[in-house]
Amino acid sequence: MTPPVLYSFRRCPYAMRARMALWTAGITVELREVKLAAKPPALIAASPKATVPVLVLADGTVIDQSLAIMRWALAQHDPEGWLAGDDAGLIAANDGPFKHHLDRAKYPGRYEEDGPTDHRAAALALLAPLETRLERARYLCGDARTFTDIALLPFIRQFAAIDPAWFAAQPLPRLQAWLERLLGSDLFAAVMGKFAPWQEGDAAVLFTPPAPPGTHRPASLPPGPAAHPCATAR
Repeated sequence: MTPPVLYSFRRCPYAMRARMALWTAGITVELREVKLAAKPPALIAASPKATVPVLVLADGTVIDQSLAIMRWALAQHDPEGWLAGDDAGLIAANDGPFKHHLDRAKYPGRYEEDGPTDHRAAALALLAPLETRLERARYLCGDARTFTDIALLPFIRQFAAIDPAWFAAQPLPRLQAWLERLLGSDLFAAVMGKFAPWQEGDAAVLFTPPAPPGTHRPASLPPGPAAHPCATAR
């Protein structure tokens, strides 16, 4: 069976969360690392918007939204029950206003502004509800990581990395511990390997999760569904 092709970029937060879901679902893909300054024609042909991640299934179906890739992967196999923790409200807040302020805090001067805004403070304020949520459990939807944790993780990681000392000094002890646990996980380490940018004609690089003992990796995968109505972000 020909594996799906995943166009990815190692540090892209959207691609990170897609890779984590594919890995957890046990789905082997042909990984094509993209150099964003020189996007391969095959990526543009598959998805004219040419942003990563893009998943091309064996039947030609293209899924080019990260949340839709995650939901598709977990619909095939969801061994940790991630889909039970798919909180559309938290994800929308992350992918909308938090991402808006994150980009402007990380890259000051890159965006046109209507007036002065402290984007770091605005992003920080949007993390307060997560800190409150974590008072009740170790993860955002319970005592185990789920879809929502993984959907938000790469963006909060990016925000914390702008100024690690400043982030560590903020009154967010539970969120900081949550971030440390997820970044220290075997899952995160597994999906952050470095690969050379793919070019047409290169040998396939298979991104293959290990099959847990006693499990059976699906021999074939059905076509992907239409994009989930909540999947408005990459």
